Amino acid sequence: MTTAHVLVPLDGSPLAADALDEALERFDCRVTVLNVVTPLDAPMSEGGILGVDEDRRESARDRADRIVERATTRAAETDRRVETAVETGDPAETILEYVDDHDVDHVVMGGHGGERGRVARRLLGTVATSVVGDAPVTVTVVR
Repeated sequence: MTTAHVLVPLDGSPLAADALDEALERFDCRVTVLNVVTPLDAPMSEGGILGVDEDRRESARDRADRIVERATTRAAETDRRVETAVETGDPAETILEYVDDHDVDHVVMGGHGGERGRVARRLLGTVATSVVGDAPVTVTVVR
């Protein structure tokens, strides 16, 4: 089967950047980078601990925009173009919904997030585990 659309979820971590590099190198097709902003009032988000205000929402959205902009720049450095998307929701669920809703036929993602502490690594590792277990398409995990 020929791959026509690859999704690369990005969280700003080095492994996510490696996943983008892998996708750009391996696949000569449509590539979409996706950043998922966890709702700030979700129990496991920073906002669930520190409280929610408009400045925090704006800061989270700005960070997401910077992540996808860096991906666009990185792709351009390799003479490639990527589509970008920023969604809000549970990361694993949102990635899986994006796959279903946008005719994605391969996901390339980092195995876990950056060096943010043991709890964060375990939670972010759970995202990759959930996507691998539930995606209806092939998932490549970059480690």
